[in-house]
Order: sequence, then structure tokens, then C-alpha cells
Amino acid sequence: MESFISLHPVMQAFLWTMFTWGMTAFGAAAVFFAKGTNHKLMDGMLAFAGGVMIAASFWSLLSPAIDMAEDSNVPGYIPAVVGFLLGGALLLLVDKLLPIFNQDRYFTEIKDVKAKHRTALLVFSVTLHNIPEGLAIGVAFGALAAELSSASLGGAIALALGIGIQNFPEGMAVSMPLRREGMSKMKSFMYGQFSGMVEPAAAVIGAFAIILIDPLLPYALSFAAGAMIFVVAKEIIPGSQERGYVQLSSICLMIGFAVMMVLDVALG
Repeated sequence: MESFISLHPVMQAFLWTMFTWGMTAFGAAAVFFAKGTNHKLMDGMLAFAGGVMIAASFWSLLSPAIDMAEDSNVPGYIPAVVGFLLGGALLLLVDKLLPIFNQDRYFTEIKDVKAKHRTALLVFSVTLHNIPEGLAIGVAFGALAAELSSASLGGAIALALGIGIQNFPEGMAVSMPLRREGMSKMKSFMYGQFSGMVEPAAAVIGAFAIILIDPLLPYALSFAAGAMIFVVAKEIIPGSQERGYVQLSSICLMIGFAVMMVLDVALG
């Protein structure tokens, strides 16, 4: 432990986000234990993913963004609203542009064009959501190097632990829907763990650029929240109900929300 404490805060941030990435991969690995391609189960898992994403949007992103803004004497609703709407606007633009990308190159095992589109949007949005989480960890450890009065090693570690544990269901939230669309277990796992790969890079950037990033972090968090809600509303909920399992998808969405809410509140 002493050797870890002696490391530069930037390196500490990098190592802790390697842990959060590992937890994402651990969650994505659940796809290997799924039995076949039971459509009812997979639709339920897709709805569960939607609940996880909705809860993460508020408890992990919007709520901290509002708190950070208010601590900086800025009305909390300003970065929350601006970032949230910009995040949705970006995903609307991505949604328009996705058809010009060669999705067949990446999702060859998925035959349905609409499913490929939904898959691309899901992977993009969850990956985008993980960038501000990595930044948040980087800023927490970077504050130690900047010797800010509010910074503490314990607080930074607690933040990394909380994000890491909540990344477990997020890994599932990517890999299981991909498997639902017909992708192989290995590819579903690879895309699921890839969504968390951005966190170490974002943490290093956040730790190095805390003076620049800190005022912008509430906007970044809200931006990711808006992107995720757009995907849930446009793709996840309709997709989970397209085979007629409306009640099941509603229940699974609520369970996913509850699980993520407990993790975020208990570990926040």
C-alpha cells in the first residue's frame, strides 16, 4: 500500500481506472454463461440494460454534475440542462450519420439492418458515458497533485471503487444485448469490455488537465447523461418490446434501474 501511495497521482488514477475497466470486462463476461439465444431472456436483459442506463444517467452523471456546479457557485441546472441537451443532440446527429458508416464491417453476424443500427448506437453511447467517469477519477487523483484543500486519497479511491463496481452491470448492459442480436459470445464480450477501455485514457487526461477540466466536468457528465437517455428512449425500450414482451421488459427495466441506483447511492 505504501508503494502505491508513493506513486504520482496520475499513475494512481491510471491504475485505478485499469480496475474499473477490468470490472467492465468482468460484467461483459456474463455473456459466456447465457444459455443459447432465448429471445425472452435477451429482451429482458435489453430492458435491464435500459434501466441501468437511466439510473446511471441520473445518479452517476446528472446529480454529481449539479453538485459540482453548485459548489462552484453556478446554478446547478445550467450545466445539467446545457450538457444534457447537447448530449441528446449529438446522438441525434450520430443517429442520422450511422447509415453512412460501414456497420457490416463491425457487426457481420447481425443480419437485421435495424439491429445493426441499434447496436452501433448502444456501443457508442455507453462508451461515451464512460469517458466522463474516467475524467472524474482523473480529476479526483489530479486534485491531490494540485494540493486542493478538498482533495483526499481516500475520497479518490472510494470514487474509483464505486465506479468500478457499477461498471459490472454496465458491461452486461452492452454484451447481453449484442448477444441478443445474434453476435457471437466472444465478439459480444469484446465490445462489452471495450466500452470501459476509454476510462484509463480519460483518467490520465483528467489528472493532467484538472485546472482546465474541473470547470467543464459538470457539462461533460450531463452531456453523457443526455446521450444515454436518447439511446434508451429511441432504441432500448422499443427494441426490448418489439417481440411482444411488454410487461417483462417493463419489469426488467425497473429492476435494472433499482440495481444501478443501489450501487450508485450506496457507493457514491
